[in-house]
Amino acid sequence: MKKKVLSLLLAAALVLAALTGCGGSSGGGEASSDGSYKAALLIAGTLGDKSFWDSANEGLAALKSELGDAFDYKVEQMGAGASDQSNYEPTMLDYCDSGKYDVIITGSFTMLDALNSAVEQFPDQKFIFFDETFDFAANGNPDNVYNILFKQNEVSYLVGAEAALMSKTGVISFLGGMAGKVINDFLVGYIQGAKDARPDVKVAVSMVGNYEDSAKGKDLSLAMYNAGADCGFNVAGSAGMGLLEAAKEANKLAFGVDSDQAALLPDYAPYIPTSALKNVGNALYATLKQDIDGNLAYGTQDYFGFAEGGVNLVKDAHYEEMVPEDIRAAVDEMEAKISAGEIQVYTSATMSTEEIEALKASVALQ
Repeated sequence: MKKKVLSLLLAAALVLAALTGCGGSSGGGEASSDGSYKAALLIAGTLGDKSFWDSANEGLAALKSELGDAFDYKVEQMGAGASDQSNYEPTMLDYCDSGKYDVIITGSFTMLDALNSAVEQFPDQKFIFFDETFDFAANGNPDNVYNILFKQNEVSYLVGAEAALMSKTGVISFLGGMAGKVINDFLVGYIQGAKDARPDVKVAVSMVGNYEDSAKGKDLSLAMYNAGADCGFNVAGSAGMGLLEAAKEANKLAFGVDSDQAALLPDYAPYIPTSALKNVGNALYATLKQDIDGNLAYGTQDYFGFAEGGVNLVKDAHYEEMVPEDIRAAVDEMEAKISAGEIQVYTSATMSTEEIEALKASVALQ
């Protein structure tokens, strides 16, 4: 299926799912009829984050809306606290042992150990793993895992450029959940885009240390705003709600992530020019469709960027109202150059820790 057509189909399906309130979301039923394709989505967190996990669930909800009884899924919300993590592997193994599911879906680096154990113990169970690299070679090159990765650095580049161009102080900020490959990929793209748009820009960076503590996220964000930042970027899951709260309190700007946070959080919309979408739902919808049709290439990994519909920047009426036309035009030109390969965006996948630290230092507040 052509990628543009698939994106349009998914958009229509997501709208239908939202309008009909279809079944199969959190607490959705397990298989209700013989012969249906059954999936389990294991979340190392909870739904309701208005971001990453909600996007994943929306993709499955869209497929349920389209296929009806031919597709069933269940969401297991395991929590993201330190006390929850010890249950990830037992929960994963229980789902595998049940033998109920055609595929088990999970994502993020916190699920790597549980996945590695499950892949070894259940070679006949199929897995879809997203948003973190699965090391095929280190796990004996299994043929029952499909790995979805996103080019979040591409869309983060645009956010960095836009934040730098919109900033009145020349200082912008970045709030991450936990330093790791994915968050660092957001970060290096953000800094590169900001520097390319405004070479003298400064970027304050803070990490919450988790994806749940919105109070800490707010405190860190207020500190960065008080230090001169007037545009922030939220890449911290539920903890990132703290950045949005801080932006409202300080009357500053904050860019959303993973889902359209201005649309989902109308009380904060006046402070959110746009959101960087990581279309987890889009990718899962497309991937599951391929698997149902028997065409998914297990044992491989694929990257989803601008060209694949895996990431994009929200550009709607709200965006046009909040972002000046000349800045929108500059961002559109940058996006076209990234898609054409004329701009090569930094990625943490090929950068050493020292190179990432040097990049941060090049824009650090003195």
